[in-house]
Amino acid sequence: MSFRSPTSRQTLLIAILTVSAYGLLLPFTGFYWDDWPFAWIAKFLGPAEFVPAFMPFRPFLGPIFVFTTSLVPTHPLAWQVFALIVRFHIGITAWWTFNQIFPNRKTLAFFAALLMLVFPGYSQHWVALTHINQELIPFLFYLLSFGYTFKALRTHKKTDVIIALLLQVCGIFPTEYFFGIEGLRFFFLLSFFQGSLLERFSKTIKVWLPYLLIWILNAAWLFYYYKFGPYQSYEVAAAQSPNLLYFLTQALDALWKAGFYIWAQVLVLTFSSLPAPASLLTLGLVAFAFILLLRSFLRSAQPEATEKSFAISLLVTGIFGILLGRLPSLAANLPLTLQSSYDRFMISIMLGSVMFVLGLMELFLKDHRARMIIFSALIALGVGQQFFNANIFRRDWQKQGEIYWQMAWRMPALEANTVLLTHQMPIDYETDLSFTAPINWMYAPAYTRADLPYMLLYTEKRLGGVTLPSLEKDTFITYPYRTVNFNSSTSNVVVIYMPQNGCLRVLDPQRGHAVIYDNIADSFTQAIPLSDPSRILVNSAQPAQPIFFSEPKPNWCYYFSRVELANQQGEYQTAVAWAEEALTAGFEPEDPHEWLVFIEAYAMYEDVDKAVQLSKTALAEDKKMLKAVCIVWEQIQAQGPERGAEGVKSARLRLGCNP
Repeated sequence: MSFRSPTSRQTLLIAILTVSAYGLLLPFTGFYWDDWPFAWIAKFLGPAEFVPAFMPFRPFLGPIFVFTTSLVPTHPLAWQVFALIVRFHIGITAWWTFNQIFPNRKTLAFFAALLMLVFPGYSQHWVALTHINQELIPFLFYLLSFGYTFKALRTHKKTDVIIALLLQVCGIFPTEYFFGIEGLRFFFLLSFFQGSLLERFSKTIKVWLPYLLIWILNAAWLFYYYKFGPYQSYEVAAAQSPNLLYFLTQALDALWKAGFYIWAQVLVLTFSSLPAPASLLTLGLVAFAFILLLRSFLRSAQPEATEKSFAISLLVTGIFGILLGRLPSLAANLPLTLQSSYDRFMISIMLGSVMFVLGLMELFLKDHRARMIIFSALIALGVGQQFFNANIFRRDWQKQGEIYWQMAWRMPALEANTVLLTHQMPIDYETDLSFTAPINWMYAPAYTRADLPYMLLYTEKRLGGVTLPSLEKDTFITYPYRTVNFNSSTSNVVVIYMPQNGCLRVLDPQRGHAVIYDNIADSFTQAIPLSDPSRILVNSAQPAQPIFFSEPKPNWCYYFSRVELANQQGEYQTAVAWAEEALTAGFEPEDPHEWLVFIEAYAMYEDVDKAVQLSKTALAEDKKMLKAVCIVWEQIQAQGPERGAEGVKSARLRLGCNP
């Protein structure tokens, strides 16, 4: 391909921006949120399973998953590459579509496409298996539908109209996210036609009528499906009772965020975390992209006349686009929170947001050079925002690897039907149900269709609900995990805990953990007496192997897990050997509670002096550790050998514990 033509150079620029925004950290990202259950379904149940899996939620979304999971391997790198390809095609499609809508404004159409490409309000690109299928592919269909509508106005071909209608169906029926943006087609058509307002309105209605009928059909379907059909609610609780004031404040919030704040959000995020390396790299990328874009635009972008009426039409279209895009999530009373999983709702606001920005530029910036500077800055900031987001997901993927390997070290295998209970895990983009899929992948790699062997549940979220009614012994626990079921009871529980800074640990009521960890949450502390570490199988022929993560080099948490597991087995000589290796290597814990398993190991191995030394180390790090240290020594005195009883009693006195 020759890059001498303007079209080729612009295509190359779209590719460069796509890679800069979404591809630089691609090898270091993975699966997140619902990616894991979907990947598990594709791997163990097959792509066809997505049809019944989505039947209770979004039945028209299933076929998209069937197609893509048949095409793309169940490996995170493959899905991240696929997401990059889809992003590039969104940029190209948006460029083509805006050229159809604004045929006499080639420069404006290209800028609109670039703003769409790096749109900074949507951070969920890296949750690739979920959001590429659930949002970006239907959105791609919708963009193409808009483009073919305006192409048909010039070609007068019925085939183009039919294609536009079919693409509309493919964009609007799989997900309710895009229900509101159909109204934008009306505003685009109203701006496209010439003549008086009445003439333009008449022409618009005539062209828009078949799309309106499909929109009405979709509305009727949604009303039936969610009110009377087989829809199964996600049990989202409304934050408050909706009223007029609430809707007004939410509308203003959407206009502020989508119209203004998101375009400079990366500056707020990076400046607040300077001089962190990630922030410096982000700002460096913004500067590089700005220079690249400005040089390119000043060299090749053609000046275009600005018209007040056109600018106002863009602004009006943008305002209605933002409000219509917010409509589905607002109807469900869901928040529009940036830098969280809730900013996925920005995907339906994207088109309106871009039109709003274009309208502002058209209205207030008449000078060509000034416009090139502002557009270059906005696009560069979008690139920086997406790189900043990518780094968040990179860290999340790294943290996932740490969690799964610590699980494998501490729990080499588990009895079937085990429920892992915890308060919550120190990670942002995975829930308990997200963890359930990789845990089953790890501990049941030969799974064939049957009841799900393992499930992880957050007591914080599930206790008192349908899944975990209570913490009474023998309480039945069941959960429909898409198309398979998990069935067990509170008698088959292992309680785990992982602090924000520290190692994963298995809690044991026989070691006083219900008292040591009584400051986390009542719902969690009350679960500890249910914990049965004997469900952990040590000498398994097929120990757990985390999927997609290479085993890290031995670190503190590696040795902590080994020592705690050996303590559980009563193999204190082995525990001390692991402890000596860790201490010799110079490893130390971030959480002083982790000294407790070392104290137990040395004391039970009758090295009381070393156990006392480590107790003093823990107390020096945190004086509040005294209660925990004394509980451990109380357990040691109750369980230790008689010949060392006097030494243990003396140690307790030296440490300030009651005899």
